[in-house]
Amino acid sequence: MAAAATTGPGFLSPTGVEIAFVLVGLATLGAALVTVTTKQLVHAALWLVVALGGIAVEYLLLTAEFIAWVQVLIYLGSVVVLLLFGLMLTKAPIGRSPDADSGNRWIALGVAVVAAVSLVWVVVDAFRTTWIDLDGPAQGSTKVSGEILFQHWVLPFEALSVLLLAALIGAIVLSRRNESTDASEASDTSDKGQR
Repeated sequence: MAAAATTGPGFLSPTGVEIAFVLVGLATLGAALVTVTTKQLVHAALWLVVALGGIAVEYLLLTAEFIAWVQVLIYLGSVVVLLLFGLMLTKAPIGRSPDADSGNRWIALGVAVVAAVSLVWVVVDAFRTTWIDLDGPAQGSTKVSGEILFQHWVLPFEALSVLLLAALIGAIVLSRRNESTDASEASDTSDKGQR
């Protein structure tokens, strides 16, 4: 009898990395769902940290170390800190926020589902005939990521940085305006009390 040629693990025999990928993906999905369903803004920001950290772990499991560290440095180190500073500067309530609760939950859920289906369809359609060159440099490597980023995505990258800067300046302006309004109201109240 001829010995059957053995190949790598098949679809029904996942490796440890594939199992870890699925488990981390489920945890990240759970954190993302809690982020958008919690009624406390600070808790939502902290669950966002967990979700973005899970995405960084997924990049590490895909051997895209550079993209994983960019995820940690930019999203966890910058965007979430910017979000938390924005919450603090606008004096968002720490506990439950009744102002953040709206009666439009079902409309928002419908828009989210339509957006998710559209995004999946666009990505699948865009990469349907794309082939990965396995003999070339790794797709998550620094060289390939740098070439793609600085050749094709420079303008959106810079536009995003300007948008984040504008959001931070807007939060500072709004917090200063509220402080000056509170100070003028306090002085008006003290003037009326003296009369």
